[in-house]
Amino acid sequence: MKRTASFVLALSTVLAGAGSDPACAVESDGPYQATGFKVGEVTDTTAVVWTRLTRNARRNPADGPMVKILYAEDASGKRRNEVVGVEYPRGMTVADIRHAVPGTTGQVRVAYRKASADQWRTTPWQDVDPQRDFTRQILLDHLQPHCQYSLRVECRQGPEGPPGQTLEGRFRTAPAATQAARVVFTVSTGQGYGSQDRPDGYNIYPEMLKLDPSFFVHTGDIVYYDRLAKTIELARYHWQRTYSLPTNVEFHRQVASYFIKDDHDTWQNDCWPTMRRDNMFQFTFQQGLAVFREQVPMGPRTYRTYRWGKDLQIWLVEGRDFRSPNTDPDGPNKTIWGAEQKAWFMRTVQQSDATFRILISPTPMVGPDRASKADNHANKAFAWEGLQLRRFIGSQKNMFVLCGDRHWQYVSVDPETGVWEFSCGPVSNKHAGGWKQSNFVAEYHRYLNVIGGFLSVTIDRIEGVPTAIFRHHDVRGQVRHEERIAAARR
Repeated sequence: MKRTASFVLALSTVLAGAGSDPACAVESDGPYQATGFKVGEVTDTTAVVWTRLTRNARRNPADGPMVKILYAEDASGKRRNEVVGVEYPRGMTVADIRHAVPGTTGQVRVAYRKASADQWRTTPWQDVDPQRDFTRQILLDHLQPHCQYSLRVECRQGPEGPPGQTLEGRFRTAPAATQAARVVFTVSTGQGYGSQDRPDGYNIYPEMLKLDPSFFVHTGDIVYYDRLAKTIELARYHWQRTYSLPTNVEFHRQVASYFIKDDHDTWQNDCWPTMRRDNMFQFTFQQGLAVFREQVPMGPRTYRTYRWGKDLQIWLVEGRDFRSPNTDPDGPNKTIWGAEQKAWFMRTVQQSDATFRILISPTPMVGPDRASKADNHANKAFAWEGLQLRRFIGSQKNMFVLCGDRHWQYVSVDPETGVWEFSCGPVSNKHAGGWKQSNFVAEYHRYLNVIGGFLSVTIDRIEGVPTAIFRHHDVRGQVRHEERIAAARR
């Protein structure tokens, strides 16, 4: 079902005023779901529904108190980059600060049905987990391929308690691997909280809804921990305030998503597992890994591949858990992906008979990138593995790379291996930068634009020929560049 601009705007307006989804089946005294729900890891027969119970129907007010981060000082009183404490207003905790959405105990279940069906199927009631920020992930199985499903996420205080808030939504399952079907998906990155470009969140979300996407991929930097997340509670706070934004709640109740993490939503800028720094205080790298899996729908591992019909298979990769230190000397033993993930990637790509195979990476494979950077496969710091992967990808027919991380849009073709890379660009124009429009590198670039927005990809059969259409959109949804590529015979 297409969503009109007026419909989306009306819903966003209601959300902005109420702080919760307007598609509520019941009025209640709680618990609530002010951070909405997310449907993810969708296959042709399964999906994972993520939700979280909240104490209040609305996030805390914007004019509320705020936490203060305390830094050490040297003998002259100059601030050092070492955090020594976190200070809240007297008698307050993280639950009391501005835009926080404190959680609460209770139970949740999901009712779901094919859009054309009369009967609802219902999962058992399950407790949310107070040790995991009052979240719960529920697997839906035995679904039908290539169908739209309606769902209701219900909650209650307990077995004997009254019902809480109910949210309604929808999602699509993937077509079966033998089915040729049109698929549209969108891709984004760089969701800085201070980079919002409308009062209720981010403009790209209602714009993406207009395309009626089959699914959405967030390539990472979903939140930015660096400045404030000095404890695990403050890390969770970042997710609460971002996913209580009305644009985000409204989008995710209608579109299934896949989430990838990068540095800022793992721990801090350009991080790796053995990095040691004093500026993150009590929040550790390992806690960052755990919080990510807690806050998004996720299966057994964070690198995975999904089939969307006869003509599309996507690979979502993990770029933080297994990487060598960025500062190590480059060579065959230096890695971003790790040996196991790399072997899995090459094996599954070679096994796939999908017409188009698309790698979706949190960081660039081709670039070009700034000479000062040392965190991705387009940088000299990981040149050996970068070339190894580009040669492999370049040897495959109808294979492309989509990437996040960079704060500008581009289409590049690697001059040595012929690998195409599409950088989706950041969530808003406020978040764009790090490259100059005048720095067009003719050897690489087919398109360059230092703006915010998103990437859409359409896989379709045009006059019987499988075709991939890559479109870069600005924050208003306008198409700024298009590449239309017919499949080569394999």
